[in-house]
Amino acid sequence: MQAEIELQNFLKLQSAIKRGTLSCVDLVEHYLAEIDRRMDLNAFLVVMADEARRRAEVVDGKIKNGSAGKLAGMVLAVKDNLVLKDKPVTCGSHILENFISPYHATVIQKLIDADAILIGKTNMDEFAMGSSNENSYFGPVLNPIDETKIPGGSSGGSAVSVAANLAYAAFGSDTGGSIRQPAAMCGVVGLKPTYGRVSRFGLVAFASSFDQIGPITRSVRDAALLLSVIAGYDPHDSTSANLPVPDYFADIDSGVRELKLAFPKEYLEEGIDTEVEAAVENVLHRLKDGGAGVEAVTFPSSEYALATYYILANAEASSNLSRFDGARYGFRAQDTTDLESMYTLSRSEGFGEEVKRRIMMGTYVLSAGYYDAYYRKAQKVRTLIKREYDGAFKKYDGIIAPTTPTTAFKLGEKLDNPLQMYLSDIYTIPANLAGFNSLSLPCGVDANGLPIGVQIMTRPFNESMTFRIAQFLEDALQ
Repeated sequence: MQAEIELQNFLKLQSAIKRGTLSCVDLVEHYLAEIDRRMDLNAFLVVMADEARRRAEVVDGKIKNGSAGKLAGMVLAVKDNLVLKDKPVTCGSHILENFISPYHATVIQKLIDADAILIGKTNMDEFAMGSSNENSYFGPVLNPIDETKIPGGSSGGSAVSVAANLAYAAFGSDTGGSIRQPAAMCGVVGLKPTYGRVSRFGLVAFASSFDQIGPITRSVRDAALLLSVIAGYDPHDSTSANLPVPDYFADIDSGVRELKLAFPKEYLEEGIDTEVEAAVENVLHRLKDGGAGVEAVTFPSSEYALATYYILANAEASSNLSRFDGARYGFRAQDTTDLESMYTLSRSEGFGEEVKRRIMMGTYVLSAGYYDAYYRKAQKVRTLIKREYDGAFKKYDGIIAPTTPTTAFKLGEKLDNPLQMYLSDIYTIPANLAGFNSLSLPCGVDANGLPIGVQIMTRPFNESMTFRIAQFLEDALQ
């Protein structure tokens, strides 16, 4: 059974279930045992053992009578900023520690309708604000490859649940790299879909013009399968794109011959670890060997991407998080004397240091004296960055870049230096600023055995091309 559970392709695992050599109940018991055995990783905040067992029995019955959905047998973990009806949604924060959701997120409902089995909710940086998963009120998540290292953030619990075989696949959210960065540092596949491709209804907002839900998987094919289930228009989300969802498998094995690909020169210069650079250069050689044309390009505005992101994302966060005030739901401070003290103490005690830092930064750049100097200017730079990438996508089929400048660093190493921590997102942020899709794929390990990730980026709503390039590389690198 163990060999079948560790299959890299879900459709093969599903075939084993249909043949009767494995059952959904077997899978759930296996993962529950693994979650219990690896509690030290702190990957899960909520384990839904009873619900998962009941659901597994139902799905086994559906498989036997031939009425099972596309994801029958897939055991999934979801990041704890996606709401599940009658379940906690903490967002890794004290301020929502005891909050129970009254409804399902659209993505969750689609997964349930496809007969996926949800096993638990994963730990995360508080309100998705972090690059190391050390900002959770419930403690840091540990990297399963080296428990002295961070797993990446903010979807660290989701990435760890897949990398440590605690669930078959998982879901996270990506605001500035929060799916791709932990995927790279844990050695799994992570996809940030195009903004608008997947409904955000039921995702607790960090920065509404950046956030996107996506899968973390063991293989490119599984990422394509999960996107095919969750993608599509949702009238509950005003930013959802009313576009047809293509067959992501139609061209996935077409290879890269005669494709025109680019890599940003700025990404392979100052600040990147030499082993990461070597791994990405190996990827570029594999693409050339496969018949693709690969050229260097420049993005002059890329040096401003990090500052632009942290101005705009924090401004949106200061607005989105104003709803957590102790008055309507969530944590309320004790011993308050009036309305102002209730607001002040509830937010001071309920939010962690990083969240408070970002709220203050966001409020500052939106204030009357600094709006034009910071927020308005950052919006203009965002437009410039988008134009540069749009121009590149008119000439090239895809862009190849490192996911992170380094491999996973030590726990606590950058906690006292926010700027160094923010630099971990330097290569992932442009996809969120410009709204296109990006997939992180494992492409090697460093001298200490820590994974390295490479990004494949294509024009908006062209995930099919992303999967095609990624599948070629997955095959070539394996």
